[in-house]
Amino acid sequence: MKSLFDTVSRSCAKVVTQSYSTSFASATKMLAPCIRQDIYNIYGFVRFADEIVDSFHDYDKPTLFKRFEEDLEHALTDKISLNPILNAFQETVHKYDIDPAHIASFMKSMRLDLTKLDYLTDAEYKEYIYGSADVVGLMCLTVFVKGDKEKYESLRDSAMSLGSAFQKVNFLRDLKADFEGLSRTYFPNTNLVNLDEASKQRIIEEIEEDFTKGLAGINRLPIEAKFGVYTAFRYYRKLLTKLKRVPSAEIRNTRVRVPDYVKASLLARSYVKYRLNLI
Repeated sequence: MKSLFDTVSRSCAKVVTQSYSTSFASATKMLAPCIRQDIYNIYGFVRFADEIVDSFHDYDKPTLFKRFEEDLEHALTDKISLNPILNAFQETVHKYDIDPAHIASFMKSMRLDLTKLDYLTDAEYKEYIYGSADVVGLMCLTVFVKGDKEKYESLRDSAMSLGSAFQKVNFLRDLKADFEGLSRTYFPNTNLVNLDEASKQRIIEEIEEDFTKGLAGINRLPIEAKFGVYTAFRYYRKLLTKLKRVPSAEIRNTRVRVPDYVKASLLARSYVKYRLNLI
């Protein structure tokens, strides 16, 4: 029975989320049960694509990625895949009629990570972030509003801003891994070898502007999604606060983390604000 395979596939997506990102998994648990699994399904898909281009250095990554692309196409067309992660993802895509253009943009940005090392212009940088982060936010937003087109359009820009903020925080936090491990530089017009305070401050101001726009959208999210998304927002804001305190000369040698006890505190305070209708 396919229903049993679908159950196994959903379980795999949940395990991937919990294994690769305890923070995201914790935030997802704060979503209403009616949408929680679909966010696991989206995360599992984007995580596997990202792992191919970022982690499988001892394997033929272009071939693996091409195979993953082909399997994705078959999954979306046939509404089934023997890859349980893609099987779970296609279920969510069809359930909410997720825009195929968002999936294509995401895969385009992931494909760039196979060969492109430098983003020299703002246009290149923005296009990459749109595909790697903004559209993931839009896929999740489609789930949050349960396909309501009017609600989706009203929240579209803020969802993109929040996705951008999360991605840029990751870029700033992972400078060492990206620059030294993968030889990638995402921030244009920025000397990462000798990052100065002015450049760091410019990046932080850009992220804070995205956060401000994103928070405005969180306040208008459906009740099923608001607490979980706000929890993720608070976590990333805390990461940015910690990054601000790291001198620009040291940021490439430091990978900032939020301790578990701080995460627990953020969760508790977020819940209080949520219950008091302060978000």
